[in-house]
Amino acid sequence: MAETTPATNPALLALRTQIDAVDRELLSLLNRRASLAQEVGEVKKKEGSVAFRPEREAQVIDGLKAKNPGPLHSDSVAPIWREIMSACRALETPTRVAYLGPAGTFSEEAALGFFGSSIVKVQCASIDEVFRTTSAGAADFGVVPVENSTEGVVARSLDLFLTEPLFIIGETSLAVRQNLLRKENSLANVSAVCAHPQALAQCHGWLSNHLPQVERRPVSSNAEGARLASLDPSLAAIASERAASEFGLHVVGPAIQDDPHNRTRFAILTHPLRHPQPQASGHDCTSLVVSVTNRPGAVHDMLVPLKQHGVSMTRFESRPARSGQWEYYFYIDIQGHPDQPAVATALKELRSVCAFFKVLGTYPIDVH
Repeated sequence: MAETTPATNPALLALRTQIDAVDRELLSLLNRRASLAQEVGEVKKKEGSVAFRPEREAQVIDGLKAKNPGPLHSDSVAPIWREIMSACRALETPTRVAYLGPAGTFSEEAALGFFGSSIVKVQCASIDEVFRTTSAGAADFGVVPVENSTEGVVARSLDLFLTEPLFIIGETSLAVRQNLLRKENSLANVSAVCAHPQALAQCHGWLSNHLPQVERRPVSSNAEGARLASLDPSLAAIASERAASEFGLHVVGPAIQDDPHNRTRFAILTHPLRHPQPQASGHDCTSLVVSVTNRPGAVHDMLVPLKQHGVSMTRFESRPARSGQWEYYFYIDIQGHPDQPAVATALKELRSVCAFFKVLGTYPIDVH
């Protein structure tokens, strides 16, 4: 009896025929959705409203996850629909997104994960430039790292929130898998490891064990380190697999981060004159920065309104005010939206006891 190959297996051919038919049906439905999105875009233009509404997209994805019958995993729904919505949104107006470049950074990965790939990429040389570019209107949105699960807050981002007029309309969290990259497929004869200071710190243990005598050279981004390593065979870089592919490097040390659960949280920024505060989605976060006068019990008094009105605080960080008076700014995340009465009252009372008070943004968060 002749052996049946995959190419001639009748059952497999029948299934592939059905998949092809479903693909054509999906394409037809996607184009129908795109046409409706174009109509929505025309209505928004007449109203003068914005194309991107993070709370609306969050509600769409949450609703689809809740009604997903399987076998498609619910975790797969969000990235699929983000790409669909990104492509449809691009038909209304191109979305310009600034982030820490060059190509291959985790910031780029975070931007694509949040907005989808149908965006205009605006690569910046520093976090300061991301803020400046977005403030000036050269980008509609900016993406900056604000916190790492291993190394804590990204101080420069927090400091710039104080002086720049931008506010947060979204956040995304990214699993950070650091890799040692090199032009030579070997750990031998490495003269220096180039990476962002946070990445060098996240891989301190591995570097001490495997390259104890090698210089650790801080650069503006991991992707910049990968670019330098692609030009000099004696250099190595710490960066993502995406950067390895982008710059033609070997992964000579996979997953070298000291914490296997290493994650970085990114904030999505925009200018309040160009984008409204997101409406309540049902699972929101409000970020603040405040300071109080240096007196006994001041920090306790600052937190009392949150407790009295049942508002949960999910993050509390302090940063020196650089006044020379041992004063601090406190960065606080609370659950809820200012449209909720309890949150609004707590914020009003909190403002009354603070020497400095600024809402950094209110935005939907992923609770799944």
